[in-house]
Amino acid sequence: MNQKAIRFNQPDPDAIPAEIAALGEIISTFPYPEQKQLADCYHKIVKYSQRRIEILNMLTDSLAQMRLDSKFLLFDLDMTREERDQAIAQLEEREW
Repeated sequence: MNQKAIRFNQPDPDAIPAEIAALGEIISTFPYPEQKQLADCYHKIVKYSQRRIEILNMLTDSLAQMRLDSKFLLFDLDMTREERDQAIAQLEEREW
């Protein structure tokens, strides 16, 4: 129920880039002591990459929402100007 909708063609925040996945496969072939050291760094890189994608998705959604909000504001502004012009026209008619 708590699923986030991914807009457009944005990557899944849980997916990792192919290059990083390939690096993980290479690291898994190393002998244990080196593999342990590199695996710790690898997992940090994966977390940073996923967080970066998540932030990018949030920014994209925020920009889309801002664009929509600005369209609504422009519509409201146009309608307010139109109502103002109509009120001024009515006042001018009454003065004559």
